Amino acid sequence: MVPRALANPLRPAILAAARSPRVKSAITRAPGTRSIVTRFIAGETRSDALVAARTLLDSGRMVSIDHLGEDTTDLTQARAAVAEYRSLLAELARLPEARTAGETRRLEVSVKLSALGQALPSDGRAVALEHAHHLCAAAQEAGVWVTVDAEDHTTTDSTLSIVTELRADYPWLGTVLQAYLRRTEGDCRDLSGPGSRIRLCKGAYREPESVAYQSRAEVDASYLRCLTVLMDGQGYPMVASHDPVMVDAAAASAAGAGRGAGDYEHQMLYGIRDVEQARLAAGGAQVRVYVPYGGQWYGYFMRRLAERPANLTFFLRSLATRG
Repeated sequence: MVPRALANPLRPAILAAARSPRVKSAITRAPGTRSIVTRFIAGETRSDALVAARTLLDSGRMVSIDHLGEDTTDLTQARAAVAEYRSLLAELARLPEARTAGETRRLEVSVKLSALGQALPSDGRAVALEHAHHLCAAAQEAGVWVTVDAEDHTTTDSTLSIVTELRADYPWLGTVLQAYLRRTEGDCRDLSGPGSRIRLCKGAYREPESVAYQSRAEVDASYLRCLTVLMDGQGYPMVASHDPVMVDAAAASAAGAGRGAGDYEHQMLYGIRDVEQARLAAGGAQVRVYVPYGGQWYGYFMRRLAERPANLTFFLRSLATRG
């Protein structure tokens, strides 16, 4: 959901530095960092996420809640992630929105397969598939959607194969495609069949030129091509962008494809362009807000800083003020 792909000239440096243990230690220990992080992250606990979700739901928006946990390195951690999602789904099932009739579910959880064990050296794919199957079953009973998040390009084939396998039992399962990858337009064509739910974002990971477009113009052009494919397809497009150009293009493309407001949705991140989110929802558009929570916020936070200069400036100014 990059607001303006590659608009921050420091983006490559920030993403590279984010992998440094020394940088991670400095940022996570800096005075005031936690209070700044709350601009982009609902909190560290499930209760924090549910409070944020309640506020958004009451404002007419929908939610997709993500438990941050990308650094799963053993089976115990993967099982803990599954347990957390099951507890989250149990609480979401109690909300009145879980029982709302209609084709579009107002409640959704987003999950990264790496958190479920995909990267484990022994049978990682099988472990992630089994765990995702359990979560989809629990979500179906709770009246909640699930969307499988995208990660770096090395996981794309595995992720899409798992999603395809799961959709045989859970045809409502969604997934994410990243427009900055050169392959994505083809993936959009392959995956935009009946019942599909595709979240189209620009992409937030550092990727080599061999697999990803590097300039803003190229990424924007790819996003627009992919958007057209999805709107012309038979699925349910989820337009994940804060870029005003893409927001307007989504409405125009939907109208051109004969889609109504209920046939697609806008998605934006928690804490970014809140006024625009509310404006779109008040105007009758379907708007879903991605609400992350959890203790492993560092990677997510650094990608938000890398996306646009305004986020980085806000962080540095806040640190200076608190220092």
